[in-house]
Amino acid sequence: MNALTLQWHDAGQTKTQKIHKTQPSKNPGTIRIGRDPVRCDIILSHPTVSGLHIEIFFNAEQQRFLIKNLREQNPPLVDGQKLVQGEMPLSEGSIIYLGQQQLKVTEISVPGGSTVPPTILTPPQPQATNPPPIPVAQPQIHHNYYQPKPTPQSHQQPQPQLHPNYHQPAPQPQVAAHHHHHPVTPAVQQQPQPQGVYGLQCPRCKKLSSYKNLLLGCQHCGHSLQDALSVLVPPSR
Repeated sequence: MNALTLQWHDAGQTKTQKIHKTQPSKNPGTIRIGRDPVRCDIILSHPTVSGLHIEIFFNAEQQRFLIKNLREQNPPLVDGQKLVQGEMPLSEGSIIYLGQQQLKVTEISVPGGSTVPPTILTPPQPQATNPPPIPVAQPQIHHNYYQPKPTPQSHQQPQPQLHPNYHQPAPQPQVAAHHHHHPVTPAVQQQPQPQGVYGLQCPRCKKLSSYKNLLLGCQHCGHSLQDALSVLVPPSR
């Protein structure tokens, strides 16, 4: 059975949940994770988690588990990459951040699945047939044939001799090449980009309030923030 095991910490306790295709679900074929118990199968209590945040499912064609984002305003972080739209594959050891809540994939079981690509068989190549060798006719020697006499070798030309007073010119000194040293430009360190903060969006006035007002109500209109959405506010420049 294809299964994926998630592990996370909630209220000081370590929790583990196994996900498989045949388990009961609010949305058949997928397991949805978030803060809303009505729409989600795995409930997280951290206030930075959206009501309906992500879903995890098994892709039979790819033979692997995939994660899909369901909240574009609060995208999850999967293995250090922000998932705004689309899907990403999960593997053993994958780290998922929903807001500030961390989940870890501790185990993936896919019986019969393999990450080795299929073997491609090539048809045998026909062997080229070598043509039969062409017989070479042997020359026949005539009975009246006389072998010519070898010609005398020519005398070698005498090599010129150097005069005793001959002086070989001295070698010219070589000028060493000058190497030009280019100045090294120091590397410029990039300043880390500021990270955004999370806030609660009031269901009535749609304005943002701090998480300190979760139990006090909206700081603008006083409405209850129990059903407020978690929104990632980009940093101001």
